[in-house]
Amino acid sequence: MSRWLDDALFYEIYPQSFCDSNGDGIGDINGIISKLDYIHSLGCNAIWMNPCYDSPFVDAGYDVRDYYKVAPRYGTNDDIRRLCEEIHSRSMHILLDLVPGHTSDQCSWFRESQKHDRNEYTDRYIWTDTVWEDVGGIVNVMGLTRGGTERNGAYLTNFFNAQPALNYGFADPDPDRPWQQGINEPGPRGTVEAMKDVMRFWLSLGCDGFRVDMAGSLIKADPDQSANIRLWQEFRAFLDAEYPDAVMVSEWAQPDKSLLAGFHMDFLLHFGPSHYMDLFRTETPYFSREGKGSLKQFFDLYMDNMNKTRAGGGMMCIPSGNHDMVRISRFLDPEELKLAFAFILSMPGVPFIYYGDEIGMKYVEDLVSVEGGYERTGSRSPMAFDCGKNAGFSAADPGDLYIRQDDSRSTVNVEYEERDERSVLNEVRRLTAFRKAHPALHNRSDFEMVYCEDHKYPLAFIRKSDEESMLVIFNPSSEDASLDFDLPEKYDIVYRAGRIRDDSVLDESCFSMSDKKDASGMFPAESAIFIRII
Repeated sequence: MSRWLDDALFYEIYPQSFCDSNGDGIGDINGIISKLDYIHSLGCNAIWMNPCYDSPFVDAGYDVRDYYKVAPRYGTNDDIRRLCEEIHSRSMHILLDLVPGHTSDQCSWFRESQKHDRNEYTDRYIWTDTVWEDVGGIVNVMGLTRGGTERNGAYLTNFFNAQPALNYGFADPDPDRPWQQGINEPGPRGTVEAMKDVMRFWLSLGCDGFRVDMAGSLIKADPDQSANIRLWQEFRAFLDAEYPDAVMVSEWAQPDKSLLAGFHMDFLLHFGPSHYMDLFRTETPYFSREGKGSLKQFFDLYMDNMNKTRAGGGMMCIPSGNHDMVRISRFLDPEELKLAFAFILSMPGVPFIYYGDEIGMKYVEDLVSVEGGYERTGSRSPMAFDCGKNAGFSAADPGDLYIRQDDSRSTVNVEYEERDERSVLNEVRRLTAFRKAHPALHNRSDFEMVYCEDHKYPLAFIRKSDEESMLVIFNPSSEDASLDFDLPEKYDIVYRAGRIRDDSVLDESCFSMSDKKDASGMFPAESAIFIRII
């Protein structure tokens, strides 16, 4: 496994919204290249880029028309090669977004598959035997589209009608429905080999691996996901043999399954059982000063998954957000955001920052859906770099931007925040540097819970490496919070955030010391503190 993950810190780029180099109102690859130094200045040394493949963009590029071609609006395959080279020249890495579960209905594979006469692609997708047949109640089957094709059958879709599901087979095919092929039949096996070829192509152009869309959904009728796990173990074995340094990150949100399947990392996300939303995105998020949140269920599952997956060496990742979520700034103000980032950047695993979250970019309300975004469209507005035209995103006329920008871009932008020492941006930069400087906070360092009770504050845990141990305490609430624990005789306060400033002293305002070296008392509101245990 590639060791660069041990100190990786990712930045997610939504390419159409990041930087437009040619003035057409849509971001592109050359625009990304022009901003690599900015990304590096954040302390990020790795990039996840959302799909760049040729597409009709019914679903923002997650409907792939040609797996082997960059979408012309972004550039060319040579531009991707140059992007990878520029990233590597800065000792950074890049993951492309792999969409293995479905294509666009404009993909040449699908056009061949829908023909009456059998051909190489007839079984590349999942078709019923007749247009009249209905399906329902099958695990991982999300939809069905019938009519408009030469072939007499209806095809399964992955959510949108324009996304026909690729055929990886059924774990438990119904013998009364012969169109449900087993996972080892020629059709599903052909799909597996075709996706290996797609991976080979982009790895040969220089990418360092893939973030995999809907990773747990490929094989149908697989309720315990054991067949999907075995499939990804096969993909992992193929990569280990041909591209051993290739990294795989899953959109699965169940690390006990995804890490067993061979992924290096799995996101804790807004779907699935992780309780990720309890952190930042509920009516009462834990990191709101309202002080009504709870992380008990989040950490109960987190610790259980950590114990299950520790031996395999995989990691769980907590992102600030992504292109499918409402932006974090809709729930937390800038001061609350600083504590949220202090948490993200002090937890184990690989941190992921969604573009714009580092400056507190706003969720743009009430936008007309663009490219299948619907309510997600407001989280995909163009990046704000400066105080100039279109906030430095594009030279196009503002009305030609493919998504309208946030109205607060005159103050919520990189240029403005760089001038403010107390900005979210500068706090993120301090935190990333702090994380890298302290081995106890590194990606694979140990984690031990100290205090986390239901609807209680503060939160306290210990991060530990061979070189050092660090006690980390968070109280996002607006009220001081009680905490009792053993404090060693020698310690050093190495970072403060929130109300505890760098000129503060650890004294009775935080907690008091007894003869037994027990620390007890009230921990200040809206604060985080990092204590290195000597």
